[in-house]
Amino acid sequence: MAFLRSLFSGVSGLRNHQTMMDVIGNNIANVNTTAFKGGRATFSELYAQTLRGAGRPVGTNGGTDPLQVGLGMAVNSLDTLFSQGNIETTGNATDLAIQGNAFFVVKKEGQTLYTRAGRFDLDTTGKLVNPGTGAVLQGKMADATGTIPSGTTLEDIAINKDIKSPAKATTSIKFAGNLDSSAAVYNAGPPPTGGISNSSVTVFDSLGNKVQLTLAFTKTGPNAWNWNASIPDPPPATTSTNVGTGTVTFNNDGTLQTMTGSPIAITPTSGAGPMSVAIDFGTPSATAPGVFSGVTQTSNASIVTAREQDGYTSGSLTNISIDAGGRIIGTFTNDTVQTLGQVMLAEFNNPGGLIRSGENTYNVSGNSGTPGIVNAGETSKIMAGALEQSNVDLADEFTKMITAQRGFQANARVITTSDEFLQEVVNLKR
Repeated sequence: MAFLRSLFSGVSGLRNHQTMMDVIGNNIANVNTTAFKGGRATFSELYAQTLRGAGRPVGTNGGTDPLQVGLGMAVNSLDTLFSQGNIETTGNATDLAIQGNAFFVVKKEGQTLYTRAGRFDLDTTGKLVNPGTGAVLQGKMADATGTIPSGTTLEDIAINKDIKSPAKATTSIKFAGNLDSSAAVYNAGPPPTGGISNSSVTVFDSLGNKVQLTLAFTKTGPNAWNWNASIPDPPPATTSTNVGTGTVTFNNDGTLQTMTGSPIAITPTSGAGPMSVAIDFGTPSATAPGVFSGVTQTSNASIVTAREQDGYTSGSLTNISIDAGGRIIGTFTNDTVQTLGQVMLAEFNNPGGLIRSGENTYNVSGNSGTPGIVNAGETSKIMAGALEQSNVDLADEFTKMITAQRGFQANARVITTSDEFLQEVVNLKR
């Protein structure tokens, strides 16, 4: 019966507008789900029934168009919309958000999955995991020198909370300051007279022990000084009191001309290795360089201080942070930092082809393409201490809800009207 076409068209409209409403309901339900990506339903018409085919022009007669009656509608696609969600600051250092199109790589029960939800925390073994699902974040771990290996092989990111930063023996000391040019030439006395100045600095041996080093400057002539490096007597950590000596001369403008005696040798008794320490008073110059940053000789008072030395004691891990490139940086109690690992990201040619796997994760499909493992910061960057929010727009969803409701209502009217037509046909026999 001809009226059945409109009935079935109405039924398809009811069924598929219900599917549209299902998608809208899911979007609204996940309006506050971390990194949720909203969906949408699109429709297409079903195959149309041809009542008469098209005719081509013949002779003086024109062509005729086909006569076709549509048979309703179907769901064409249920798309996942991967637009960027808003970034909300949380203050938790291990919360991560992605600015861009990439995904975190996680592993759960041996299966590799992909997610935009960056709620991670350290578990009891030091692994960075999603505390709600136990999925372990994947990346690369650095070696003992802080170097990230090349390649795309990923592993569980695990931070050893007991890791130590080893002590480093001092190898260089940079001094700055001034020696008084108006001081008299040093006379050992008794009593000692003339130009003399002392400078002390703490250095470290290879075991992290502190060694107090003193430099004594004595004026030997115009623009000329001797310096002597010593450890206080009795030496608490070395085999000798005097560990080095040298000379330093200046140009007539007060800038450094020459220096000798560097490096000095210190032999600890603590079990640490021998130390060779370079003494740096600045860059010698035969001509006035303008601004000078080392040791000078002018008419100001003699004050020479150590500005920098490169040794330090051992340290324990106190904090970790993650930069925009995904590098996990450890901070230690000896004020050193070292790269511990790197969070890697995955990119897909067609993110819309991914399969939702629940718990904010996705799996690959034949139409998503294989993931490309990339460094953060290239096309997508990581924001630590923040989470991506759902990209669902409530105003848009409510508007679509009205559209779905009206579409469902109108199709229901098609069915009831078609039924009235059928009722009239039944009544013809009366």
